Amino acid sequence: MNSVANLALAAETQFGNIAFIDLQAQQRRIRPAVERRLQAVLDHGRYIAGPEITELEEKLAERTGAKAAIACASGTAALIIPLLAQGVGAGDAVFVPAFTYNATANAVLLTGATPVFVDIDPATFNMDPEHLERCLADVRSAGKLNPRAVIPVDLFGSPADYRAFTKIASQENLFLFSDGAQSFGGQLGNRWVGDLAPATATSFFPGKALGAYGDAGAIFTRDAADAEQWASIRWHGTDAQRKDSVRVGFNGRMDSFQAAVLLEKMAIFDDELETRHNIAAIYNERLGRVGRPQKHLNGASSSYGYYALCVENRDEVVAAVNSMGVPTAIYYTTPLHKMPAFSDFAPDGGLQQTERAASEIFSLPMHPYLTPKQVDFICDAVESAVS
Repeated sequence: MNSVANLALAAETQFGNIAFIDLQAQQRRIRPAVERRLQAVLDHGRYIAGPEITELEEKLAERTGAKAAIACASGTAALIIPLLAQGVGAGDAVFVPAFTYNATANAVLLTGATPVFVDIDPATFNMDPEHLERCLADVRSAGKLNPRAVIPVDLFGSPADYRAFTKIASQENLFLFSDGAQSFGGQLGNRWVGDLAPATATSFFPGKALGAYGDAGAIFTRDAADAEQWASIRWHGTDAQRKDSVRVGFNGRMDSFQAAVLLEKMAIFDDELETRHNIAAIYNERLGRVGRPQKHLNGASSSYGYYALCVENRDEVVAAVNSMGVPTAIYYTTPLHKMPAFSDFAPDGGLQQTERAASEIFSLPMHPYLTPKQVDFICDAVESAVS
């Protein structure tokens, strides 16, 4: 993620060092099990396409309710593969939020298509369905691009409005593709992320709520027929025997070591998710008085990969909180449409809500190994800095 982050900051406080994300504490909890898994990979020697890949894919599909899951090399690979499978390319418009990591727009451009940036809802920080409809109308009116796909992003773990996007996609004949890079473990209604759209990409970057010990990702589908095509694309576009090229593809495989790590992290994921929810409830109750936390849709449950708060004097608050030993990160300081790589696609007049959020938002420590006293200390620090 593009951010101004103090991830290394862990100044001593009266309640110990506070980490922004504490992977070391998690590793201490699962290290013996992970070592057994890694030893098994060393023993069978199938470092690519080992049995851990199949086991992980089956467990991911079962966990989310998806028809199938395909493990791949990264969250970015997970974004590119379904777009290639759909034949998205030159002359196509793909609608994406500008308030997200650059991988979402990069995936669109790598297919040859054109990203169209959509503003966010100021409460949820996710793509605004009403603004999407206006962008669609503008693109159709201009007549230069063919509206082809929409990629909502579940920012910080909170599912986007798939009820609205499903309706729009159906009416406009768009491929609805969820960027769930941050939201594994999130829910909307009675469905998990992975089963909220026809296709969903997620990331297992180490800092994610479910993270590997390197780059890794996965794609979820509601249609098992997709899985065969996606698996082919991730293996250079080869057939089931991996001999003949039957379509354009690339090396998008996950290795067996990462699958081994993820399998052991999945074993504790629900317990960690419950703790994240408990911490978020305290943050919301206390910090909602002094700032603007992310709101969630009715019936939605965030995975709380990150906890975000907006305040008007963000930079001063962050400096003060850091000085008290509380690490922070800013996601995102620069919206995509204001970055040099994407400036050619910047909408006239900018994106008001996206730009406001970028000037006010920051994230606080969010991981299952914060102690209750540390959580209270973090809240005290923020309240003191804002007042």
